[in-house]
Amino acid sequence: MFTTRPELVGTHGMVASTHWLASSAGMAVLEDGGNAFDAAVAVGFVLQVVEPHLNGPGGEVPAVFVVAGESTPRVLCGQGVAPAAATIARYRDLGLDLVPGSGLLAATVPGAWDGWLTLLRDHGTKSLRDVLGYAIGYARDGFPLLPRVVTTIEAVADLFRGHWASSAALWLPGGAPPEPGERFRNPKLADTWEWLLAAGEAAGSDREAQIEAARRAWSQGFVAAQVEEFCRTAFRDDSGRDHAGLLTGQDMAGWQASYEDAVTVDFGDWTVAKVGAWSQGPVLLQQLLLLEGFADRLSYEGGVPTAETVHLAVECAKLAFADREAWYGDDGDVPLDVLLSREYAEARRALVGEEASLELRPGAPGGRTAAMARHVLRGASAEEQEAAGAIGEPTVSRTGAVKGDTVHVDVVDRWGNLVSATPSGGWLQSSPTIPSLGFCLGSRAQMFWLDEGLPNSLAPGKRPRITLSPSLALRGGEPALAFGTPGGDQQDQWQLGFWLAHTVGGLNLQEAIDSPMWHSNAFPSSFYPRGWTPGELVVESRLGEAAIGALRERGHAVLDAGPWTLGRMSAVGRDVRGGLLRGAANPRGNQGYAVGR
Repeated sequence: MFTTRPELVGTHGMVASTHWLASSAGMAVLEDGGNAFDAAVAVGFVLQVVEPHLNGPGGEVPAVFVVAGESTPRVLCGQGVAPAAATIARYRDLGLDLVPGSGLLAATVPGAWDGWLTLLRDHGTKSLRDVLGYAIGYARDGFPLLPRVVTTIEAVADLFRGHWASSAALWLPGGAPPEPGERFRNPKLADTWEWLLAAGEAAGSDREAQIEAARRAWSQGFVAAQVEEFCRTAFRDDSGRDHAGLLTGQDMAGWQASYEDAVTVDFGDWTVAKVGAWSQGPVLLQQLLLLEGFADRLSYEGGVPTAETVHLAVECAKLAFADREAWYGDDGDVPLDVLLSREYAEARRALVGEEASLELRPGAPGGRTAAMARHVLRGASAEEQEAAGAIGEPTVSRTGAVKGDTVHVDVVDRWGNLVSATPSGGWLQSSPTIPSLGFCLGSRAQMFWLDEGLPNSLAPGKRPRITLSPSLALRGGEPALAFGTPGGDQQDQWQLGFWLAHTVGGLNLQEAIDSPMWHSNAFPSSFYPRGWTPGELVVESRLGEAAIGALRERGHAVLDAGPWTLGRMSAVGRDVRGGLLRGAANPRGNQGYAVGR
């Protein structure tokens, strides 16, 4: 099996993320005596600075984790909710059929700050200044600007010049996009963080008291006040019109991050843990349950999946994602016990044939009848999908070309703490920069439907059904693996490819990440304009001409995305026997990095 770099193996700690500076900051925290939670928080804040086109302070963070000495995976919900004024009628009165993919109408309560601080308070050991200092340093003193950041800025430069003046002031210095590799600074963001730190430290020397004070300073102080004031101004969005926002300081004061049990399913001696059905996380579990019945047909040859393996995985993905569209949401009535039962999987498995399916086929768990948004039934053409505003699009195009994305971090420490987090939102291209704060709001509300009566229908105080989907696995009841990837709807397809390469193909973590990836576009996108393309399958060309040809013969509309284009996986692991720690990161784009010793 060809591999781009070695799998890291050590005993002290492992950090893997989508940017080398963030991974290095996390490792510095581990070297300074911090644990995996301290390190993950430091990584998360650095990612907000160095990958501003992929996440920011105005975004969100879900995480799944296990505390050393325990065997129950838990979920951190750092996903904010819809504002109190965000009703379907309000958007319909504006003449909208979809929530715009960008601008202020798409904003939910920012969740990343409170999410990270909650995790630090409850499971970390370091002070807020200890973990936030790395990000402040890069914002204040500068960091090398990624070429993809510049590409993103160039794509929205006219929007910035014509409609988002505050974004132009930050991202178009001198009126033009910066150069790739240029040392870039965001001093106003550094000021905001320093103000929050000062508010926290004014509470005294107690670590937890400082964190609590900094949380309040965000949600009930200066930040919330500035957010509310900014949202009163109308800005251009994906609808082609100007709209003010609905988010208020009261919305921010009334929400806080929370914990819940992870959703788990056992597969032999493995237990896979995911975020609940307010995310798309359970679709990975549904895919694995469906594939159980095809175990004797799944195989890898030289580290490359066979055409039959890809075909079966894709057909199972279509069924799982159809269920996601019909049944997932933050409505408290998701029939997840049925959806994740082996009896249900067996019945659904009978729909998998030897040819590519071209229909959207949700199931009927418990005899229920699936309901779909009108827009899903109409769909959007491939041309509409490519032409519609990429401003708020955080994922990849149909062909795998990067239009935006998100970030990911995995950490394991020598004590056995294990964390997987997928921060996102607040991309520089999603919403105008708030000039007094140095960051913009997120656009996660675009994932709601404006149809009544659906699990993912818009409602005040409700979480959108997000695509962010960190993963964790136990082996023999012991925490063993944390993994994930950016990529919107593709996250749990690329994670499936990684999982199969590791558990079926027998590849180590780095080899499994390097193995050829694929994904289907044959179900509704979670992002504006919510299109889908029946039968479409995107693959890396390293899958091989013979396999690609065989997939086309089965009726898949195969798009060759090139040799190294799909996925930004990272992973860390802990050997159940012996306690060795392992780490690996994505080579695609020359950006992801794993570090450890």
